Amino acid sequence: MIKLLGAVLILFAGTMIGFQQAAKFAERPRQLRQLAHALQRLETEIGYGHTPLPEALERTAAAAPEPLASIFRKAASGIWETESFTFRDSWEQAIKSQWEATSMRKNEQAVLIRLGSTLGISDKEDQMKHIHLALLQLKAEEDAAREDQGRYEKMWKSLGILIAVLIVILMV
Repeated sequence: MIKLLGAVLILFAGTMIGFQQAAKFAERPRQLRQLAHALQRLETEIGYGHTPLPEALERTAAAAPEPLASIFRKAASGIWETESFTFRDSWEQAIKSQWEATSMRKNEQAVLIRLGSTLGISDKEDQMKHIHLALLQLKAEEDAAREDQGRYEKMWKSLGILIAVLIVILMV
């Protein structure tokens, strides 16, 4: 009876580990899509609303879901609270401190850091061009993330179950 209970627990744990890994592959394209929407909102605030950058970041944070909202919020607060920080410093620090909470990879982080080095130092048309370029790069990353999701999501689900079954067989 105890072996049966142990086998069921191992099967459950292996299955959950596999599903958890698969969920990471499903989360990345969703967050990239949300990030693209947030950057489009930022572009609208800068280009058409003529909103100052810190205020535009706060409005974008209010409309964005977590964990992306915390990146925009932290960047805005870094500008408001620390006058010695440039926008680039505040943006980079916000991205690096909040990045672990996202499912995104280093490529997307590099795109955002490059974007931060150009925002706030030029006119609105140039800033809109840089945001548009970042959106194109993120779209390519989203396409790659969808391919990875299709390739690896089902594999991780199956792998979790199969490894759990293997452990149960070896246990018996």
